[in-house]
Amino acid sequence: MLIDLHAHAPHPGYYNQHPHWGPFFEQHADGDIKLRVGDWILGLGSPERKASVRSGNGPKLADYLARWADPKTRLAGMDAAGQNLQVVSVPSHCYMYWTEEEFAVPFARKVNDVLAEYCSQAPDRLMFWAHAPLNAPEAAAIELRRACTELGAKGLVAGGANFGGLEFDSPELDVVWKTLCDLDLPMFIHGYNQSVTWGKKANEDRYETTAIVGMQYDETRCFWNLICGGVLDRFPDLKIYITHGGGYVPYQLGRLAKTNENLDVKYNKKPLLSYMKNFYFDVELHEVPMRQAMVDIIGADRILYGSNFGGSDAVRHDLTDGLKLTSTELDKIRWKNACELLHLDPAKIGSVTPAVKAA
Repeated sequence: MLIDLHAHAPHPGYYNQHPHWGPFFEQHADGDIKLRVGDWILGLGSPERKASVRSGNGPKLADYLARWADPKTRLAGMDAAGQNLQVVSVPSHCYMYWTEEEFAVPFARKVNDVLAEYCSQAPDRLMFWAHAPLNAPEAAAIELRRACTELGAKGLVAGGANFGGLEFDSPELDVVWKTLCDLDLPMFIHGYNQSVTWGKKANEDRYETTAIVGMQYDETRCFWNLICGGVLDRFPDLKIYITHGGGYVPYQLGRLAKTNENLDVKYNKKPLLSYMKNFYFDVELHEVPMRQAMVDIIGADRILYGSNFGGSDAVRHDLTDGLKLTSTELDKIRWKNACELLHLDPAKIGSVTPAVKAA
């Protein structure tokens, strides 16, 4: 069995919600289709799509959106990847923490309603992470509870830093952490392109640096701020899953631990390594030796499977291939840890439909 917890689900049902912020999928003069949020335009795309655009065979906007809206498209891709279940989330470019509360709050509600309906078409194979307007913490806690208790969301998706100026150790966000603990559900941390908040200068982020470098930096800030800020002392049952192999955490863990020990200003009451039981990391790294090192450092009990399904740099092969694991460890990473963390019944998870080979 294989459960993918890092899968993006752009959906036309929650696009075109604001005259400026959108978010918008737009077809450009060269035929390419790009995502725009405010003044920011996503500068990433698959080589296959770009090749089709250059050849004059690029997709029409209506067809492109229809494929994203149809869960059968995703299920076919999951079958090809051997995945039984995905927990999908709104793309990080669309978190909208940088917008006014008057828009951020109803937008989060719209996202959750759309994703709940989308997943309801294959409930044994598709589930979703709730989106919440963390720049408005009280409203975020209310929407998080609604999405999880009424719509069936399996936890919260969140950026790694900068929730309208708030950070993970901001006391205002305690109401959200309390809600997650009450629900006994985790949060899925996925950084976002900070350049989307830069206004007219948004596209001066050369080479998508705030995505390719910045996301992992922000994900590491999440880990650091939760511990140094004493959040995990106030909420010892809070569970955090950090994608992209944990940002930079597993690879600088000793340095982080030693630095925390020597900090003049810190609020954690225990050594940094004592909080590792609160964290989970996934195998979404592009090199086998790096994945193996992460497994060796963190341990299979705290590792999940996430592939960035639907992302431009998604890993399209089995991320457990080549790892030196016992059969027990392999099962934990592929599905058992996810079932325990999200309270899933393995008997109720759908099977993979084998691809039919041409004669």
